[in-house]
Formats: sequence, structure tokens, C-alpha cells
Amino acid sequence: MDTVELRERALAELTGNILPFWSGPALDTERGGVHGALSDDLVIADEVDRSAVLCARVLWTFSAAAYRMGDRSHLVPAAHAYDYLMAHFIDPVHGGVFWTVDKDGAVSDDRKQIYAQAFAVYALAEYARASGLTEPLVTAARLVDLIEAHAADPVNGGYIEARTRDWKELADMRLSPRDLNANKSMNTLLHLMEAYTTLLEVTGDPVACGRLHRLTTVVLDHVVDERAGTFRLFFDEDWHTLSSVVSPGHDIEGAWLLTAAARAVGDPLLVARAERAALAMAETVLRSGRDEDGGILYEIRPGGSSAPAMIDHSSHWWAQAEAVVGFLEAHTLSGDARFYEAAQACWEFIDAHHVDRVHGDWFKELDPDRRPRSTSPKVGPWECPYHHARACLEIITRLPVGPSTERRVLP
Repeated sequence: MDTVELRERALAELTGNILPFWSGPALDTERGGVHGALSDDLVIADEVDRSAVLCARVLWTFSAAAYRMGDRSHLVPAAHAYDYLMAHFIDPVHGGVFWTVDKDGAVSDDRKQIYAQAFAVYALAEYARASGLTEPLVTAARLVDLIEAHAADPVNGGYIEARTRDWKELADMRLSPRDLNANKSMNTLLHLMEAYTTLLEVTGDPVACGRLHRLTTVVLDHVVDERAGTFRLFFDEDWHTLSSVVSPGHDIEGAWLLTAAARAVGDPLLVARAERAALAMAETVLRSGRDEDGGILYEIRPGGSSAPAMIDHSSHWWAQAEAVVGFLEAHTLSGDARFYEAAQACWEFIDAHHVDRVHGDWFKELDPDRRPRSTSPKVGPWECPYHHARACLEIITRLPVGPSTERRVLP
């Protein structure tokens, strides 16, 4: 499969399957926003609370599709998500976005998770870019001011995970039940970096540039394990590592988000450093982060002297989608055909196992036998369109012509 065919298949998947699903069955046309949950066979479960993350990711997806594809019809579902975000998730008293609301839009969890603030900034900046409206940027700027005032660590660098509704210390800062209760995490820092990248691209603001430069440097200094070619996941306030778990999906996602952030900043030294880290992480995932059938491993827990490593062979849609982009980035950086072949293999794996040709969109989680897990909804607090829609958009943007044979020499 050459780059032209891969691009055509990504375009067809995005416009014929992913976007129609998220502008159709996923939207709640009665109450607004997106349904709390939707099963693979389209059974609505609105007793599940609606997350700010899901709402923001839907807003980002249709805004990005409108901007990158030059199709303003995508601004209709984007506006649907934007209106709901502004009406129900923005805290009118203390600012910031709430974590979850119920089906009627009443607040069910009022904590200020910085991860959620980041996705709101990301989506609002992209919506402003696509729509030409100024109000979303005003809201994004207010969110950034709150993040910087209440979550930035002025001593050690980086950002604290979460705060209470009124931005005080929070005892339990976990992003999800499976995460550690840590002061800082790779996941929050990665997606705040992603948000600040888009904000800088849209505004060109020197202050935003300085913040992104500092954050990208922090990620390279503390989150990237240069020797292993992986991300560290959880940290205390002083950057002591709290976990040895490896997440290949985050590693390959971070590989290309790091280079995007550094290029937005425009510092040649930062770009060179980010590209070296990206290539090292892509190499590690290529070597030890893939399953026998080409899927990206979900999680690896290194074993000790008396126990083997524990490997989670389940397949999550987001990791497979991000791997296509991450390997394409590595191919661009190195000219190494192995990375393009890996991107191809990931796409074929997705096409064979994750794409739902009956009810639309993708199965979000597969068991080790590659059967969809009934416990994982197609729409849910975490189950969203942003990873796979973005992967398609990145493929379309990156592959307008045949494969390049040029090799970039990294300093």
C-alpha cells in the first residue's frame, strides 16, 4: 500500500464512517451535547454522566475537520458541542470546566482536573481557528490563566494534576480508577502540551510560546526516559518516578506530539532534541511495543528477578490510531522504511479488527482474541472520536503524494 492509497483509505474512513457516526447517533438532539454512553449496537445509556473531555474532543474533531478539509458543514456539529460545553461545563463562579454533568446538564463532579482544562483549551482554540469566532479564544485564555495560576509548579516545573472546584488542594487527584494518585502525570502533561501547541499556532502569542517552550522542555527533561526510549508515567512533586509501567500507545503518540510542540515553538535546539526523542520512542515501540498480529500492546508491567513481565494484549482504538501517525513521523525523520511499513501494518490491523461496518465508527476495545469487549461502549466518558479522526486527518495532511525517499539527518 503506497501513500496515495493510504491517504485515500483514511479520507474514506473519516468522511464515510467516523464523522457521520459522531454527527448522527452519538449526538443528543433532545438535550444537547453527546449521549453519556452508546453501546456498539447503538443502545443509549444516558444514565452515564457526560464528561467535559468527551464534549471537548467532539468539538475539536469537527472543528479540525472543518479547518483542514475546508468544509464548513462540519461547523454545525462543532457548534452543537460548543454550545453544550459553554452552557453546562464552564463554572460560572470559579471558572474552569467541571469534570462531569448528568444527562440534564447538572454538575455531578465539580473537580478541576487539569487534563479536562487542557482539552477544553485545545478544542476552543481549534474551534476559533475553524470558525473565525473570537469568543472561543477569550474563553481559552481564561482557562489558561487559571491553569497557570493554580496548577503550575513554579519551583519544580510542570503542572499539578487536579484541584477542587475553587482551585484548592485535592486529596485524590487520580484521572481514572486505574491511575495512581500522583502529583504529576505524563498523561496530563502530554495533553496540556498538545493544547498549548494549538493555542500558539492559532494566536502566535509570545507568552503562549514561552509557556509551551517550558512545558516541552519539562517533558523532555523528566517524562522521557532517554535510555529506555519510553515515557515515565507518574511522579511526585519533585519528579521522582512512581511507576515502572510502560504504555506503548502513549509513547508512540508522544513521539509526534513532542515534535509538533517543538516546531510550534520554533527553537532549533528544542526541535532537534524532540526529534531525537521521538525517533528513539518510535524505535522502542517498533521493537517491543507491538503484538504478534501488528497491534500495539496496551500496557507492559516489567517483571522482577523472579517474575516475568505482565503484558496486556488487549487492543484499544486510540493506541492503534496514534501509532499510524507516530510511525509516519518516524519515517519522515529517518527515511527508514520499517517505520512506514509499521504504519501500514497498524492501518491494516485497524481495518481488520476495529472498524465497525455494521453500526459505524470503531470498536473501542478488543480482547486478546480481537473480539469487541461488550463492557467498552462506543461512546462514553473516554470513548470519543478524537484519536481516530485525528489520525485520519494527519494521514490526509501528511501524505498528499507518494512516499519520500529523503532521509533527514538528525544533529
